[in-house]
Amino acid sequence: MSTRTPRSRLWRPALAAAAAIAVTAGVTAASPDTGKASPVPRLGLVAASASVTLDSWKEDPGVYLDLGTYLTASGAPLELRVTRKSYKDPVVATQIIREGKKTRTKALPADLVKNFAGLPDFVRITVRDAAGKSVVSRTEPFCPNNASGRVQPDAPATSKYPESCPTNPFTLGSVWGVENGWASNTYAGYYAEPVVLPAGKYTAEVAVTQRYRDLFGIADEPKTVKVTVRERSWEEESTASAPATRSATGHAAHAAGHAGHAAARPPAPASATTGAGTSYNVGHGPYPPAPAAVPWAAERKGFRSAQGDGPGRTDGSRQAPAAGPNAQRPTGRASVPDVPKPDLRSLPAYGITIGEGDAGAPDRDYLAFSANVWNAGPAQLVVDGFRKPGNELMDAYQYFYDASGKQVGYTPTGTMEWDPRPGHEHWHFTDFASYRLLKADRKETVRSGKEAFCLANTDAVDYTVKNANWHPDNTDLSTACGQENSISVREVLDVGSGDTYTQDLPGQSFDITGLPNGTYYIQVLANPENRLKETDLGNNSALRKVVLGGKPGARTVKVPKHDLVDAP
Repeated sequence: MSTRTPRSRLWRPALAAAAAIAVTAGVTAASPDTGKASPVPRLGLVAASASVTLDSWKEDPGVYLDLGTYLTASGAPLELRVTRKSYKDPVVATQIIREGKKTRTKALPADLVKNFAGLPDFVRITVRDAAGKSVVSRTEPFCPNNASGRVQPDAPATSKYPESCPTNPFTLGSVWGVENGWASNTYAGYYAEPVVLPAGKYTAEVAVTQRYRDLFGIADEPKTVKVTVRERSWEEESTASAPATRSATGHAAHAAGHAGHAAARPPAPASATTGAGTSYNVGHGPYPPAPAAVPWAAERKGFRSAQGDGPGRTDGSRQAPAAGPNAQRPTGRASVPDVPKPDLRSLPAYGITIGEGDAGAPDRDYLAFSANVWNAGPAQLVVDGFRKPGNELMDAYQYFYDASGKQVGYTPTGTMEWDPRPGHEHWHFTDFASYRLLKADRKETVRSGKEAFCLANTDAVDYTVKNANWHPDNTDLSTACGQENSISVREVLDVGSGDTYTQDLPGQSFDITGLPNGTYYIQVLANPENRLKETDLGNNSALRKVVLGGKPGARTVKVPKHDLVDAP
């Protein structure tokens, strides 16, 4: 049961304990002998360096065990498809093995994976002190999707696999892989819990656990790394390397960068993790922000050319060309051609909490939640806004493309408006989604004031659907939704990806102050006015049951499981 979450909660500075990892030597590990090409990957564990230095901050003790060990693939890539048929079905994993033009599959044990965050208990880490006493012994999960770098000079120039594993609790399908001739870091990233180690010298041993050695034919060859833990203090750091600056490349930045649309919330503390009993409350309520497909801070380089396939496409389909900075209002007659169209679907709400009002309404009770609308394809949702000089609104048009990426039609689809509020400051498309609180009889009782959105691919919802793009371009607000003086804007929701918004502010969350206790449903409704052209309008609504309790000023909410998904 969740209780009131104060809106005035103060966050500590984003302290990058993890950003303080310093490797004392570069990556020099060699890959296993490639030998003759084989459809089955040869996997090996390597250590990039013989020693690492880890920083522990006096004000936030603990080190993250990023020890520079990597899983390498040679002869063929390691590729896994992770899916569930519905939320009533368990998550299952299948290995994809390609032999020339033929593809075969190998079902992995039914109980192997529990979610989409990676392979659980993949490595065991043992840390011993200078006297040889074991001070740490634990297993950590492994997400293959981190493409740390090539270990063979003739390996593909880029990895085709996604760059992270999804954490949205309602993910439906994911693709994991280590590209042939590449390495992926075995470090669990923001899934890892820090460990408190006094300053000193240690020896760490990293080993692939027996279950995975047997499953994938990995040699039993643990790697040993010398570890130096040094203690540092924020107070002793110069202004130029203040904690907030240091955190920009550490765990906090990695996590906060994928926080979906969290409406001007400060970054999470670097120490927040997803371990048992831990609450992570940035963008996705109690869940870590779902990773997007590219690093959040990357500069947008424009959409891929229609002349060639982008990496990570599942069937050779092309990206739509980008709207240029001097794009003009569409000319000619609008039309809706008979070509593939997007299919917008809603995920059930999650991250559901009770919050109090702001300074203007301190005695109000609000029901806050996270909501995601995603595109099941087979085509991108492409919406362009065109601004008549001097107008406050843009006219919005949906665009359609054939299989070669050629624009073959468009149709009016509402408007875009500029949102000047801090944390927004971009153009919102006004006809994308609606959020409603329904009574037990499924009749509307409260509607969220949030109905305009900047579209961005914040969550990888199902990368196994046809035409899924494993590397979408606009994965955060800095890549998508224009500036105040823009004359045109392009907003895209790619196939397989979804857009998460956190409704946690008065006017966005539901005002439940006057509502009686009892059962309600949060409805997430995509394309509420049916202005967007889709392949299917019958799957746009998702409901999540909630039970309100408590008294005014101390309301509570109970969130039952949604089939097998326990994600309040």
